[in-house]
Amino acid sequence: MKVILFDIDGTLVRTGGAGKAAMESALCEEFGVRLSSEEIPYSGRTDRAIGHDLLAGHDIDPTPANLGKLIDGYLARLPGCLGRFAGVVCPGVGDLVGTLRRRADVLLGLLTGNVRRGAEAKLSHYGLWHHFTCGGFGDDHFDRDDVARSALHSAREHLGRAVDPQDVWVIGDTPLDVSCARAVGARVVAVATGWHPLDKLAAAGPDMLLDDLSDPGELLRLWA
Repeated sequence: MKVILFDIDGTLVRTGGAGKAAMESALCEEFGVRLSSEEIPYSGRTDRAIGHDLLAGHDIDPTPANLGKLIDGYLARLPGCLGRFAGVVCPGVGDLVGTLRRRADVLLGLLTGNVRRGAEAKLSHYGLWHHFTCGGFGDDHFDRDDVARSALHSAREHLGRAVDPQDVWVIGDTPLDVSCARAVGARVVAVATGWHPLDKLAAAGPDMLLDDLSDPGELLRLWA
């Protein structure tokens, strides 16, 4: 049984900045602040870590209550932002996940820094949420490696048995996707459909490096 865990942003979909806009709008409107010019990194990180840094960077104490308020505000604004911003499903994704979902020897899941409700909102908007059975999300973790551990635990719970990490594949678009896969002993495919060029992804040492997922046959042969 292969367990295949997909990242969301930059791997399955590109939202055109909808998630960032929803988070920053929530920050400004819920806390009455003006957005700072200081750039907070988003790529490959968990929503909790992003939210913590946004609060701290605007002199707001990142307490659990304030972080919860920010995430709730983000989730309230996310559907509207998804409707306004021009996003896309990344090349080849629909065919690949549709084929994998129909295979009895594959468990299809998510490994994402998005909180679960945010992941559902994004993937439902693009018609992809129903493909995924289990996963690890950013609700409880600041560190992406902990999300990977949560995703592996979710797969084990769903299957009701141990999972050999060598049967687990992580598909992602950032060096952090590669490193979190290695943290649980999984193998990894890096795709350059996000914000990191091929040379940066190659330096992270994935098992396979692709421009995009437009040739699903290559991966389907790998997971035969």
